[in-house]
Amino acid sequence: MIISTTETIPGKTVQEVLGISRGSTVRARNFGRDFLAGLKNLVGGEIDEYTKLQAQAREEAMQRMTQDAERMGADAILNVRFSTSMIMQGASEILAYGTAVKLS
Repeated sequence: MIISTTETIPGKTVQEVLGISRGSTVRARNFGRDFLAGLKNLVGGEIDEYTKLQAQAREEAMQRMTQDAERMGADAILNVRFSTSMIMQGASEILAYGTAVKLS
């Protein structure tokens, strides 16, 4: 599966647009991470625990988007984007989406 943020793939032609492929996950913070992040907040700098949490969420959303495109029979997903929204205090959704296409 080719995944790209561009509209085209060099050397390939879009033969068919299959639709929007999407994948999402909702992640919540936990007490252990919040405690460590609170300590880090006192001294400043990157909060590694949250950086790792967000990276894991992005990967899971991308995997689900890819599975959605595979169900459609796609060869590639173009114009891939990510969106984040807060669901409730301490929980956020990561959404990955793009255009599932057949290439030649």
